[in-house]
Amino acid sequence: MPFAILVLVLAAGWRVFALYVPELSNFSPLMALAFCSGAYTRNRAMWVAPFAALVLSDLYIDHYYATVYHYQWSLAGAGLRTLCFVAALGLGVLVSRRRNWLNLLGGALAGSMLFYLVTNTASWAGDMGYAHTAAGWWQAVTVGHPEFYPTLFFFRNTLASDLLFTGCFALAMEYASLRRGDPSLLGLKQVSR
Repeated sequence: MPFAILVLVLAAGWRVFALYVPELSNFSPLMALAFCSGAYTRNRAMWVAPFAALVLSDLYIDHYYATVYHYQWSLAGAGLRTLCFVAALGLGVLVSRRRNWLNLLGGALAGSMLFYLVTNTASWAGDMGYAHTAAGWWQAVTVGHPEFYPTLFFFRNTLASDLLFTGCFALAMEYASLRRGDPSLLGLKQVSR
């Protein structure tokens, strides 16, 4: 439990820290944490950690945006983000049944793509700054609004962080399994002579 609390605090802290370094926007360990929670833990109480980090950091980020930009996130937007994390957890559970490096990579990629498409499609549907046409949707998922970074920038950061942190979490979990003598993806098969 202390390890889970430490991971929760570090993940939420990282997301808040990224507010002050715009180059790190959407570079967060939370989606990977949700995915790996599903892939590696059967203890459902541990599945709460990524969601607690998401909610805690969302509260701070919403306050920050309201204070600095006079913009508040909607409850629907928070719900969509949470559903994307639930889907990542579900992908992790699916991967846990046949866990291998390729499935871990595929699950991390799927979670990133899902989050990107769902959140940008929701932005397109709810933002009057986008034309509600196929061209407007394409704008929402590629360049976004001209006064902000392109949405592909955010997707690049999301994808890079999801792959990096999934790799780190998976390596840590596999190494722990190897140390306990449990089956691990890091275990080398001995060749009989």
